[in-house]
Amino acid sequence: MHQIIDHLNNSHHILLTSHVRPDGDALGAMISMGLALTSSGKHVTIYNEDEVPKTFRFLPSADTILQHLDSFDAFDTAVVLDCGGLERVGGKASEIGRIPVIINIDHHITNTGFGKYKIVDPSACATSEIVYRLIKQAGITLNRAMAFSIYTGIMTDTGSFRYSNTNREAFAICEEMVGLGVDPNFVASHVSVAYSLSRIKLLNMVLESIEVSDNGKLSIMALTQEMLNKTGSKPEDLGRLINYARQIEDVKVAALIFESRNRCTDLPESKHQFHISLRSDGSVDVAGIAASYGGGGHKSAAGFNVVSSLSEIKAKILNMADSF
Repeated sequence: MHQIIDHLNNSHHILLTSHVRPDGDALGAMISMGLALTSSGKHVTIYNEDEVPKTFRFLPSADTILQHLDSFDAFDTAVVLDCGGLERVGGKASEIGRIPVIINIDHHITNTGFGKYKIVDPSACATSEIVYRLIKQAGITLNRAMAFSIYTGIMTDTGSFRYSNTNREAFAICEEMVGLGVDPNFVASHVSVAYSLSRIKLLNMVLESIEVSDNGKLSIMALTQEMLNKTGSKPEDLGRLINYARQIEDVKVAALIFESRNRCTDLPESKHQFHISLRSDGSVDVAGIAASYGGGGHKSAAGFNVVSSLSEIKAKILNMADSF
């Protein structure tokens, strides 16, 4: 950690970024670290390929996160947060990878170990927990804006302190953040905002797609670009859909098959690009499953990308249930 702090102190223009379709932890880590570095006099740019979901636009400085940069040549350091692999930052991964120094900060057990410097701690409840430690170690004074971001990152990545990654540090850090002015009810009311009509329509279609394995231990649901187009849904409508499949009685693993929006033109008509999100009740290590397909994540939450037909990937996933 000291090496990272020393390098950041000597950096001139720092890029902060995280994975596509950013969640509360990705945003909380980026924003809190950005605010901390800025307060210490650093020139910082925060970039993410996708827009900040409406749910998280209440976060301080959320409107400073850029979706477009003409060039990455001006940066001497890139801090990549909450990404198991550099490719998770999206279409600009190769350009970001050419920045002279990459710092990798993450809590995924399947992290590939990219970057010159790294802090990868699978025991951390969230990447925001690691950023909290880094800010403290650097001797930077936490303020209310940083506290809101760290609290939101930890609260969302632990499922409001319900998931198995909820540790003692999650409660201790969040207690400290509340002491700095965070209002838990305010955060919860924004994270659990009322659903848009388009999301309700999308939810209806996705629920219709649910299938359960013969032994009842695995459920799958599919989300296609056609569904998004028919309902007029946006990326911010996708959050937590998989929980409906995970909460089916006796289900140990749930899978959400999501058709990627950018189709490769050289693929056969029957083949599509899919992102598979996996969620477990804790009894099945879905990170291991994802890793076998080149993906990664946590024991209870993981994902991978695949090129397949919808029927083929459904069959492969349903067959996994035989090993549970």
